[in-house]
Amino acid sequence: LQSTTDSPVAVETLDDVPEHVLRGLPEDVRLFPSAVDKTRLGVWATKSILKGKKFGPFVGDKKKRSQV
Repeated sequence: LQSTTDSPVAVETLDDVPEHVLRGLPEDVRLFPSAVDKTRLGVWATKSILKGKKFGPFVGDKKKRSQV
């Protein structure tokens, strides 16, 4: 028989985000709870971003798709 009690789930907060990531966000981009996983933060645009719009520079370590 399995236990019906859920174990506590850690919820990611802005305190978990390195300062350089927050400084590197474009003006119209914010971090809010993810629409996919409420325990994680997601990247949200506060207004429409035109197709092809580029922003940067990228700050941090690049990861392979298999690492994220």
